[in-house]
Amino acid sequence: MGVQAFTKLGNTVVFTAASTAPTPVQAASTTLGGNQYRLINSGNVVVFLGYGTTSADAANTAVVVSASQPALPLLPGTDEILTFVPNAYFTGITSSGTAAVYVTPGDGM
Repeated sequence: MGVQAFTKLGNTVVFTAASTAPTPVQAASTTLGGNQYRLINSGNVVVFLGYGTTSADAANTAVVVSASQPALPLLPGTDEILTFVPNAYFTGITSSGTAAVYVTPGDGM
């Protein structure tokens, strides 16, 4: 059984992470239950990704990790496919600087 290439299943959304997290954006899938996302950190700083089933969940999890926090660090230049809840909300924060983060819902690797 081969690995399926990533197939885009919705519009790409973008936010600019900074020292204050922007309003979360929703990456809605065109399929029921789609829960994979291509994430690209096009900046040159680490983005601490906040995500969740609601805008509030995403905002609350976007924190600079200093010990044990729920944010997911995206290294500069990251281009990864990760699995989250369907139709997730995303935002991010940085410890300094800014970075554009692109999120595309889809399926596959």
